[in-house]
Amino acid sequence: MNLFQDLDPATEVGVPISEEKTLSVVDLIVSGGTGSIVIIMVLFVLLFVAMYIYFERIFAIKAASKIDKNFMNQIRDHVMNGKLEAARLLCAQTDSPVARLTEKGVARIGKPLDDINTAIENAGTLEVYKLEKNVSVLATVAGAAPMIGFLGTVIGMILAFHEMASSGGQAEMGSLASGIYTAMTTTVAGLVVGIIAYIGYNHLVNRTDKVVHKMEANAVEFLDLLNEPI
Repeated sequence: MNLFQDLDPATEVGVPISEEKTLSVVDLIVSGGTGSIVIIMVLFVLLFVAMYIYFERIFAIKAASKIDKNFMNQIRDHVMNGKLEAARLLCAQTDSPVARLTEKGVARIGKPLDDINTAIENAGTLEVYKLEKNVSVLATVAGAAPMIGFLGTVIGMILAFHEMASSGGQAEMGSLASGIYTAMTTTVAGLVVGIIAYIGYNHLVNRTDKVVHKMEANAVEFLDLLNEPI
């Protein structure tokens, strides 16, 4: 009968078995202390704000970009036939920046073209302001989140080295390393939030530019309509 058949080889030679340490996000956040938890919570709030603004704006911009392809053709027919009230009614029934700009122009038909152009430009400025509402907050989050995360890391590093200094340089390397990688979690969280906000901001800017270009194209088309001989 073999007495060692059920023994582990490492146990036979007296080698200690190392335990594999698992690392979870919750453990990292909780083990960082009160300061790390507060900073992580601030970053989560910033992430929520960024995501809310992004989806709210993306739906608003998507709605603003929708317009009937025959809208300007109908406006042309009404204006050429002298049916200005019908043209204004069509603009009022169409909920889009292009329709509101056109309505400003139709309401001033008969006045000098410079006055009509100025009115359309002023209305366009207001429409662009509406489209860009709260978008600057995303840019602020994109820049502030990494700095807030880095602030948490610096605080954690200070506490870790303070502990080493307080122990007369006899602090265990394991506990010191644990404190350092725990402190680094705030930087990671800040970078993640900042990257998400940055991507969302640039996407909204691109979508807004497309709507603005569409507004400008329709404004030019409307002014060209007024310049056509009747």
